Amino acid sequence: MTKRLLAVALAVVAVLGGVVWFLNSSQSGKTKQHNHLQVVSTNSIISDMVTEVAGDKVALHTLVPRGNDPHEYEPRPQDVKATQEADVLFHNGLNLETGGSGWFKKMYEQAGKKVDQQVFAVSEGVEAKHLTDKGKENELDPHAWLDIQNGIKYVRNIEKVLSQKDSKNAATYKQNADAYVAKLTALDADAKTKFSAIPDDKKLLVTSEGAFKYFSAAYGLTPAFIWEINTEAQGTPEQMKLVLEKIRATKVPSLFVESSVSPKSMEKVSKETGLPIYSKVYTDSLAKEGQPGDTYYGMMKWNLDKISEGLSR
Repeated sequence: MTKRLLAVALAVVAVLGGVVWFLNSSQSGKTKQHNHLQVVSTNSIISDMVTEVAGDKVALHTLVPRGNDPHEYEPRPQDVKATQEADVLFHNGLNLETGGSGWFKKMYEQAGKKVDQQVFAVSEGVEAKHLTDKGKENELDPHAWLDIQNGIKYVRNIEKVLSQKDSKNAATYKQNADAYVAKLTALDADAKTKFSAIPDDKKLLVTSEGAFKYFSAAYGLTPAFIWEINTEAQGTPEQMKLVLEKIRATKVPSLFVESSVSPKSMEKVSKETGLPIYSKVYTDSLAKEGQPGDTYYGMMKWNLDKISEGLSR
């Protein structure tokens, strides 16, 4: 009887010891995670910039998955949780995530987060462009990152906020940002040289959505598009008529279609004009991991290379 009681006692001690070890290990992992700044960004482009600046110094959560439209998004439970726990929330601004249904604004307000305390627009300081459709002239065009000089402003804004919130790693953030900005600056300069060699009558950039105003202004092109911003009314007869008129007034040799939209409307334009769709291009999202265009630098290099090649034909 005594031996049986002793065996039971030893078993209980072993179980309790395991429980204590598990709790300590779990708490240790939790403490380690929460030693890092908790950062949330609204899309893959901003997240990639944060990673370039911060490396492994922050814990990062991306709200809108790659390939999804950040204009309209339905947050998942894990997004709500990450937002509630965040020390910093980065968004594009310029009416991208806070326009329309205002999904992001609802999220951070419900989480008790405040602008310029936990919530920061990475586009601060960008000279905003506006939509051109009739009745929308006062609405902001959010696609500022498609001009690399604006992308550099995003990077510097991210560096500034992270350094303020996590001053012990400020030197690392600056060093990483400086190296990244140098790389982006070189890409931008090379692209401007390539585009300057394209004849003026070929410098029409035809895409589905009117997301390339910033890009076109940076590289001396004229933007033309079927619709201005992604909505349910895309590729209407009137929209098709207007873009076809613009194309036929030039000697533009190629068309382009965004990776995030259906190619059907652009395929109709191609059939009507006899012009090829030279390449897909990236706008609101990075490519899937492991594919060309899966970083901001890679996305911009892809766009710059493919568009300059297509217009030089």
